[in-house]
Amino acid sequence: MEKSCTLLVHFDKATPALANEIKESLEGNDVESKIEALKKAIMLLLNGETIPQLFITIIRYVLPSEDHTIQKLLLLYLELIEKTDSKGKVLPEMILICQNLRNNLQHPNEFIRGVTLRFLCRLNESEIVEPLLPSILSNLEHRHPFVRRNAVLAVMSVYRLPQGEQLLDSAPEIVEKFLTSEQDSSSKRNAFLMLFNCAQDRAVDYLFRNVDRIADWGEQLQMVVLELIRKVCRANKAEKGKYIKIIISLLNAQSTAVVYECATTLVSLSSAPTAIRAAANTYCQLLLSQSDNNVKLIVLDRLNELRISHREIMVDLVMDVLRALSTPNLDIRKKTIDIALDLITPRNVDEVVMMLKKEVVKTQNLEHEKNGEYRQMLVQAIHSCAIKFPEVASTVVHLLMDFLGDSNVASAIDVVVFVREIIETNPKLRVSIITRLLDTFYQIRAARVCSCALWIIGEYCLSLSEVETGIASIKQCLGELPFFTVTEEGEVQDQGAKKVQQVNSTTVSSRRPAILADGTYATQSAALETAMSPPTFVQGSLSSTGNLRSLILSGDFFLGAVVACTLTKLVLRLEEVQPSKVEVNKASTLALLYMVSMLQLGESSVLPQPIDNDSRDRIVLCMRLLCNTGDEVRKIWLQSCRESFVKMLADKQHRETEELKAKAQISNAQPDDLIDFYHLKSRKGMSQLELEDEVQDDLKRATGEFTKDGDDANKLNRILQLTGFSDPVYAEAYVTVHHYDIVLDVTVINRTKETLQNLCLELATMGDLKLVERPQNYTLAPESSKQIKANIKVSSTETGVIFGNIVYETSSNVLERNVIVLNDIHIDIMDYISPASCADVAFRTMWAEFEWENKVAVNTVLLDEKEFLDHIIKSTNMKCLTPPSALEGECGFLAANLYAKSVFGEDALVNVSIEKQTDGKLGGYIRIRSKTQGIALSLGDKITLKQKGGT
Repeated sequence: MEKSCTLLVHFDKATPALANEIKESLEGNDVESKIEALKKAIMLLLNGETIPQLFITIIRYVLPSEDHTIQKLLLLYLELIEKTDSKGKVLPEMILICQNLRNNLQHPNEFIRGVTLRFLCRLNESEIVEPLLPSILSNLEHRHPFVRRNAVLAVMSVYRLPQGEQLLDSAPEIVEKFLTSEQDSSSKRNAFLMLFNCAQDRAVDYLFRNVDRIADWGEQLQMVVLELIRKVCRANKAEKGKYIKIIISLLNAQSTAVVYECATTLVSLSSAPTAIRAAANTYCQLLLSQSDNNVKLIVLDRLNELRISHREIMVDLVMDVLRALSTPNLDIRKKTIDIALDLITPRNVDEVVMMLKKEVVKTQNLEHEKNGEYRQMLVQAIHSCAIKFPEVASTVVHLLMDFLGDSNVASAIDVVVFVREIIETNPKLRVSIITRLLDTFYQIRAARVCSCALWIIGEYCLSLSEVETGIASIKQCLGELPFFTVTEEGEVQDQGAKKVQQVNSTTVSSRRPAILADGTYATQSAALETAMSPPTFVQGSLSSTGNLRSLILSGDFFLGAVVACTLTKLVLRLEEVQPSKVEVNKASTLALLYMVSMLQLGESSVLPQPIDNDSRDRIVLCMRLLCNTGDEVRKIWLQSCRESFVKMLADKQHRETEELKAKAQISNAQPDDLIDFYHLKSRKGMSQLELEDEVQDDLKRATGEFTKDGDDANKLNRILQLTGFSDPVYAEAYVTVHHYDIVLDVTVINRTKETLQNLCLELATMGDLKLVERPQNYTLAPESSKQIKANIKVSSTETGVIFGNIVYETSSNVLERNVIVLNDIHIDIMDYISPASCADVAFRTMWAEFEWENKVAVNTVLLDEKEFLDHIIKSTNMKCLTPPSALEGECGFLAANLYAKSVFGEDALVNVSIEKQTDGKLGGYIRIRSKTQGIALSLGDKITLKQKGGT
């Protein structure tokens, strides 16, 4: 067995000469030098050094010291040294320590007594403890509570030794008597703990004798009582009733820690609605009364567990949970909203939405740096409520439309996407939404929000008045033509251009690529992400530059192309609803004039960047369409776009439904599993403790103690050979990766006829891996084997390497050290990455923010785009965010977004853009972005390695 460790201190300065320095310092008279030397000796012991030569020096020169620090360090030293020989017998020199320990237990200073009693709790050798029993028992009556509380613990540790019951058979009786007369709360807690562990019947009797006074006991003692109740109820399920009364009485305790433990115990012992409701109410009270954010997060986790297992009870408490939104912390607010959204029913949806509406209004009135992000969360929550329960959409849509001009672009985008979905799914609200949108359109300052709002105007302005108002609103926001004029001196002068260049002097030249929904790139100005300036004076009169004009003059021609398309749709619809051809021709001419002006602006030298080809082609297409309209083209523009949007919404709803069905169909038991009796029961009627007791086989299977044939085969696949078959020592490792830990279970076999001494497995790591402790030295008999375990901590998602060697000495030549170099163990990044989902808006936001990008060129023997995409998804363990409907059809081009999350919470974004070249092969790029360099590089290496193969 490996030795138990009660003390851990980091130390890496061990040198061979250090032992001699320590010895010299200990033999001197300087107290400070002795203290430093003792500390170094302790740290050497912790690092596996034995240094037996120091023992006599410490007995002679350190033991007589009266200094309290030296005495405390001496006890730590005695705790670490080997006290037994290879056969398990106590070393004879340990008798020298016993007299010193007896003196300490009778010392006039209570600190010396207390720390010595605490030291005795860690001794496992009854031969050392037996002579000290009278002194230990006498300390139970000491005047100071520090001594008494440690004396009780010492009695308990002695009684729990293998021969403890023979040494101190009356211990339970002594401690029970001590408990009835003791006044100190910590000493009472330790005494009750001793009875709980060593004489459970006495502890239960004492509990019921004093059941009326439990509320007055100290917090520590109440916690032990709850632990006793859990243990007793697990053994005797029939007695749960009388103990649950005690738990419910403790729900009113003054200590919040006790109240929390009571609620947790109640949930684990009973699944009765009354008990669950009491626990849930307690959690809600703690959520509101505690100011520590970490406590709130823990309580929210408990509430979330109740939501999963007892949803029908939690539904009634949804408003109590939502009161946690008063906490300014975003993590708490997000978790609260997530829990509440799953508890919404037709009964409480109105109350929940009303609460969310109030919170949205608060974000408008209060100034806080995180208000934008919080508002975005609330908008998404209200969006979710309106989709599930369409009847509440009318009460929130008009409120949210006030935030279309929000300075937080992400929040404004969420609002406009919500409006776009509601206007399609709720035909009764279309007229009021369009009217409100046209009235507030001039307030929108972000280009992406403008684009979506323009699409809504183009698709849902159907009546004559709506179409005319739509054209007028766009004209107002674009301002008067021309966009610019050039004087003879070559200066730009116009109603808006000069002013906008001044207002946006820092944003006109700031341009960057943005990823669109289909994975392609477009150029966007930095002005898109910020709110524009307020109205300013131009040529002596107050004039506000239109939002569309400002954005187009800043170089955003992608928005200009959207404006052109919207005007085209409105003119085409005007032809259907306006009987006067003169009015139609006026509108058509106006639209053409704006399009020509945008092309002129894009091809002039006024802006530092010319118009991009895609936007230019789109505007030219709109101009041609207005000059020559055909029925087939009209149908495409006025009907097909809407049909595609309806199909997209239906596809989204279908995917969400399928995901819910897939979650519901996950089986907890495979057909070939062993049949356990709990599988034949209804889990609904079982408490948490009963479930834990019934699934012991599952626990053993998870830890490897109990495996099926398939698990054995899987384990064999994960075994790595570290040395060659012809090496004197053969080694192989079974690697288990579990989140932040890597466990190496190394089997070492001595293949020689000699005894190998001081055999040590020396390991080193590369990357963000850290070896927790150095493995011990072992002696290996001829042709015998040894299991050596090594623990490695992982701190980030990055491909790491573990390397090292085996060092040993042979019995024939002790002076010669033999070294066998081990094969490297490569830790795969795929062990830390799991598929995840996120919204398109969140994906684009992260793509814009993350600074690390790794660009991998496509190089594969595969010839089909979808097959290659599936291969990449499987190789990288990521999820494709692009819906299957968007990947349908054959066009020779494919763009898709992939997303995954690491166990450390890191985001991994991948954009796959591939096309079929003229020779039939696939070309293009795979771009990886992340916040850290390690994940971008490691994922890129993985894709480079895996993309070539087709199998």
